[in-house]
Amino acid sequence: MDSTGTSIRGKLSLSLDLALGFLGLAAVMLVLTAAFGLPAQFWLISLVLYVGQGLLIVRYWPRQTDFGWANRATLLRSVLVLALVGWAPYLGGQAIPALWAYAILSLVALLLDGVDGKVARATGSHSTFGARFDMELDALFILGLCMAVIALDKTGSWVLALGLMRYLFLLAAGLLPWLNAPLPDSFRRKTVCVWQVVTLMVAVVPLTPALFASLTLGLALALLAWSFCVDVRWLHKRRQSHETLIS
Repeated sequence: MDSTGTSIRGKLSLSLDLALGFLGLAAVMLVLTAAFGLPAQFWLISLVLYVGQGLLIVRYWPRQTDFGWANRATLLRSVLVLALVGWAPYLGGQAIPALWAYAILSLVALLLDGVDGKVARATGSHSTFGARFDMELDALFILGLCMAVIALDKTGSWVLALGLMRYLFLLAAGLLPWLNAPLPDSFRRKTVCVWQVVTLMVAVVPLTPALFASLTLGLALALLAWSFCVDVRWLHKRRQSHETLIS
């Protein structure tokens, strides 16, 4: 089949995948609304996020290829993540069963994080797009957990810095191209990321005291800021070679 036929088939596959993802999100939202009486704003936030995600996928996905099972696994996880992000601002004042449900579903979303990578290795379908899709979904999940912690009155609004630092870095990279240079693998970066997610997960558990959540999340914020500073410093030292490559 020629490249035109392959491209058309890829577009049809992507359209179907996005439509099924939308139906999956709608089903999850129906269940959560029926179980916990969530407001209409929950639907609005979740659906707007899904539409935005879909537009970004259409914009950046290489259309000459099939969407792939690894990306489908990430899309499936996004259904749960987007519902949790839409739910996060409305956790305050909800009954204990709803809070436990949020914590458990957040744990499920976290455990599903490794599925797409395993699928990619098993099917030989690892791609730059898939890795970026997974990373940006993780960043949104972290921001959602930050909002949940605030809604539960476990910390002040300062905890949003944990979720917004990634987006501030992307904004800065748009102004300073040398920040877009690839970073080497780092055990330090991975460790800080794990600590960040674990402390947020613990903080949303109903039994976790506010003081403990604030202390652990404060440490997570300090470590994350330090890690970003180390990376920015590394990139800054090598900015001339990066500017030479893109000139």
